[in-house]
Amino acid sequence: MLNFHQIVLRKFILVLSILFIIIAGMVYYWSKDFYISQTKDALLNDIELISFELQKQPNLDQLAIKIKKNINLRITIISQDGTVIAESDKDKTKMDNHKYRDEIMQADKSSYGYKIRHSKTIDKDLLYIAKKYNINSKDIYIRLAKELKNINKQIFSLGLKVLGVLTVFFITIFFITYKISKQIEYETQKIVSFLTSLTKKKKTNYISSDFSIEFSKITSLLSKVSQILTKKEKQKSKYTYKLQASNQQKDDIISAISHEFKNPIAVINGYTQTLLDDENLNPNIRKKFLTKIYNNGDKLSNLIDTLRLSIKLDNKKQTMNFSTINLYEVITESVENIKLNYPDRATIIEGDKNISIKADPALFGIVISNLVENAFKYSEDEILIKFNEKSLEIIDTGIGISPKNMENITNKFYRVHNNTWNNSLGLGLFIVNNIINLHNFSLSIKSKENEGSTFSVRF
Repeated sequence: MLNFHQIVLRKFILVLSILFIIIAGMVYYWSKDFYISQTKDALLNDIELISFELQKQPNLDQLAIKIKKNINLRITIISQDGTVIAESDKDKTKMDNHKYRDEIMQADKSSYGYKIRHSKTIDKDLLYIAKKYNINSKDIYIRLAKELKNINKQIFSLGLKVLGVLTVFFITIFFITYKISKQIEYETQKIVSFLTSLTKKKKTNYISSDFSIEFSKITSLLSKVSQILTKKEKQKSKYTYKLQASNQQKDDIISAISHEFKNPIAVINGYTQTLLDDENLNPNIRKKFLTKIYNNGDKLSNLIDTLRLSIKLDNKKQTMNFSTINLYEVITESVENIKLNYPDRATIIEGDKNISIKADPALFGIVISNLVENAFKYSEDEILIKFNEKSLEIIDTGIGISPKNMENITNKFYRVHNNTWNNSLGLGLFIVNNIINLHNFSLSIKSKENEGSTFSVRF
């Protein structure tokens, strides 16, 4: 296994080599494009000057030979029909028609034509530039060509110079990197020695580093290790406190569940004992007692169902049975069921009776039932239920919820103890929020203390 500084050095050398190759390639292609571009511009300027000479020189063959001698460029003058009328490097009578040469066709359609290709006429690779002119009422093409061999020599010369500069640069970087890696080796070895002394429980004093911010932070933290070890007892007491707090939370949950189960069981036991002790009890009173027993048994059943549903939702094991449901029908059915316990309360329902949504009928009914029952519990006036294709709102003018409790009101087993807001087991809004999330809906709550609350479900 390699040391850290060796890994850094090797990785850097690899990256440096790759970077060197990439930059060298980029420089080569950039140089080539630059020289070709410069050559094109120079040839176009030469063609422009030659066009003035054509108007003065009637003998085109002599002009072509003169230009070849003076600037060492191949020149070809071509008529509109493609016939070569002057050529510096070959007998024009033996040359093919040039009308369909790429550079000539380009020059015919745009300001000039350009092509790099091999010339069969002189058996060389050339860069061609051609431009169309009207001289003495006749359209002609002036074409200049430069041998690529000369361009490549210039590119190679520039490449060597750039390569030399890059080599010096990368050697310098390598040397600096090597020095840095040796310093890293020293710093890491110092840290390893310090940690070794800690594992052997030897007394350590202080470690520091000014090599870099990171090493300075590491050594600073390591210097505090000794102090941390001396504070183990404090950490232990803190852990004990957290454990006690966790146990207290569990006790509160058990207490809440016990409280909710205790009252119905006490009622059932009390009325049952009365029925057992008095066999001659008035039939009407007997029926009343049995009804009480039945209602409290039903309440226990509902509490158990609520706990089971909360566990399924918490463990993400609740299955969904989606179907298209009529929103108005689900609302009215839920309200009617809740109003059995609140017969004197009024409810206003506003919305299109034909609106349908895709949801789990049973679970979405639980959402509406919980929200409506909360509105009944914590308000005395009528409640308003508004719905449309995008949302459902349940509005009451009750006691409201404080901002502090708003943050936690949908948490599991959360109950507000300092006012009359009693969330039973503390599961109602937890269940509502989880069911809404399973539908990919969203729940928002707006509330002001002593003014009321608005629970909104966005579809």
